[in-house]
Amino acid sequence: MSPIVATFLAATAVSFAVIFVAELGDKSQLMALTFATRFKALPVLIGITVATAVVHAVSVGVGYLLGAAIPTFWISLVAAVAFVGFGLWTLRGDELTADEQTKARRSGGSAVAAASVAFFLAELGDKTMLATITLATQYQGWGGVIGVWAGSTVGMVVADGLAIAVGRLLGRKLPEKAIRIGAAVLFFAFGIWLAVEALVTR
Repeated sequence: MSPIVATFLAATAVSFAVIFVAELGDKSQLMALTFATRFKALPVLIGITVATAVVHAVSVGVGYLLGAAIPTFWISLVAAVAFVGFGLWTLRGDELTADEQTKARRSGGSAVAAASVAFFLAELGDKTMLATITLATQYQGWGGVIGVWAGSTVGMVVADGLAIAVGRLLGRKLPEKAIRIGAAVLFFAFGIWLAVEALVTR
């Protein structure tokens, strides 16, 4: 297996796992549930995919440039702190504001267009965008860049699709506290792993 393919597979797998976890209980996942009460699930998921692909492409570009400019040790250390921060952010939880709920319920026109615009705006500066930037600093080269973009995009779409399916099945009554705690623990584990790796390989 070539180094590029190996990096692509590793970046895709790790990015999928991290962004899937980051999306659990996130504001955009709650927005997906709200959209699904008004529109069919498939157009909503298509809209989420379009918005996520664009936002995460920008995120990967930013992360790649940062990774190329900063020494590896400091990148890993900052990434470790960032993941611990994501864990704390996850424990705090996200809620849709009244304005966001209204926009999700009253969006007119095409479901795909409405979901795309809403999710694009919701993702700007969000935890999953920042996590994608952090991941892109860890995987350099074309294999890493494409892998992080593909894994993070699919991870978010799968998490939102799962939320829509489970939410409809359970009448939108998801075990939010358990999901938040589990996701936060995984973020802390990622952070500790990166910190240990940075110190050991220095």
